[in-house]
This record gives sequence, C-alpha cells and structure tokens, in this order.
Amino acid sequence: MKITYLGTAAAEGIPAVFCNCETCRAARALGGRAVRSRAQTLIDDLSVDFPPDAFYHSALLGADLSAVRYLFVTHPHFDHIFPQELCMRGYAYAHDMHAPVLEIFGSGETLSVIREFSRREMREEVRAGLKFHLLHAFEEVTAGDFRVLTLPASHNTEEPLLFLFEKGGKRVLHLCDTGPLSVETLSFLEERGARCDLVTLDCTHLFTYHPTARHMGLAENAKLLYELERRGIIDGNTKRVVTHFSHNSAPAEELLLRAEREYGVIAAYDGLTVEI
Repeated sequence: MKITYLGTAAAEGIPAVFCNCETCRAARALGGRAVRSRAQTLIDDLSVDFPPDAFYHSALLGADLSAVRYLFVTHPHFDHIFPQELCMRGYAYAHDMHAPVLEIFGSGETLSVIREFSRREMREEVRAGLKFHLLHAFEEVTAGDFRVLTLPASHNTEEPLLFLFEKGGKRVLHLCDTGPLSVETLSFLEERGARCDLVTLDCTHLFTYHPTARHMGLAENAKLLYELERRGIIDGNTKRVVTHFSHNSAPAEELLLRAEREYGVIAAYDGLTVEI
C-alpha cells in the first residue's frame, strides 16, 4: 500500500489564516514544509477525509483526486469534510475522471452534513456519481479490495470514527483527530489479532499538554503505542507516523526532529509518502 499524507495540520492550518504568532509568521516566511494544510490522507485509491484544502492537494501536490474511489470521513468538522467541493465532481467541472463513482462512507451525522451543505449547488449529473454508505463503530465493511474495521474516536461530534484498513495482507491503523483509545476499542482490535504495518497518530499537541480527551500529544502517543504493542496490535516493525499538528504546538523542524529521535516516530509533512 502507498500512504500519502496530503494534509498534516489541525483545523486552522499552518500558518493559521488570521494568526500572527511566531510559528505562523515563520511558516509564511519559510514556506515549503513549514506550511501545513488541513488533514487528508490517501491510501492507494482511498481517501481519509476531504478538507477545504483538497484543491491545494491537487494543484500543488499533484494528487489525482479523480482517481479516488472510496472516501472514508472521520467526522463532520469542516476541516475533515468540505461538501461544497464535491459539487465539482462532474458535469462541466470535471472531465476524464479516472473513477466515475465516488463511494462515501461516514456516520449518520457526517452524511447528513454532506447532503445539507452540498444540496444548493449539487447538480443531478454530479449526484449520480456519488454513492453513500452509513457507518457505525465496531463494524466491518468492504470497499473494493479494502477490508475496513470502524472504531469509535474520542472527539466532540456525534459518533466520530477511526479506521483500520486492510488490503493485500497489509494493515493501516488510522487514529487521527482523537484522544486516547478506550479499553473497549483496544480489546476489539486485540480480539481480531490484526497486527498493523503502519499506525497514524493524532499529535495535535506535540510536546505541549492540554487536559482534553479530544486530541493527543507525544506523551499520549507513547502511552497508546505501548498499549498497542502490549496487545500485539503493533510490533517493532510497525511504522509510526504522527500528524495533525496545531500551530499552538509550534511544530518547527527542530522540534519535529527531536520528536523523531526521542519517540521513534515519523513526523509527517504535507506530501510525505510511506509504502508498506
């Protein structure tokens, strides 16, 4: 599997649109990897989330989003699903698309938000190319060659979701925009004996500490990785990628290199590709 981290920032992006903190000023001045867009990850022809920065991911990172056949949405916050952009998928707005149908998977709230915010501009010709699938936590679904386990996230929306993707004997555990996993979730994974080749971890807070259950930092990541390894869900060969950084955690290059050294993780940047 080929995993590409198109967007690696939290909701405000880096630099944040209205912010003039030291981190955001530096990102504007440096450009390159210092600039981070909102979260989107490609796994072959599957996308996790579809943010308002999808245009940027196509135009500047070269992502062929017309080739995406499956879209799994974690939750309906705007930085993870921007329904209006889906109105551009067809009619006179898009020609020669590689995937004529986009299958969209999400919770009831997520699917409701997509329909509500796209209905005014969604043409019937475009709607015909979208197929919706309702998800709940602790289910197993298939999407083409993918087998997907759905997990509950710890986040402030109705039924936020996390995913374990399996294809061709390889597994990716995607834990983005969530606090630590519950014992029930860990047991669910353990019972299925699914050893993962790569785990993506929410690292919104990086080295900083915020007493919330909606996100994680490196300290929470380390505890979770220990528990995942103890239960046989990951092992020493599992790639560990941290992403979804906030400008408030000041994710400058030197701090990310320190995180990689001290915690044995890969700090994602926009456009990072990992193959397993």
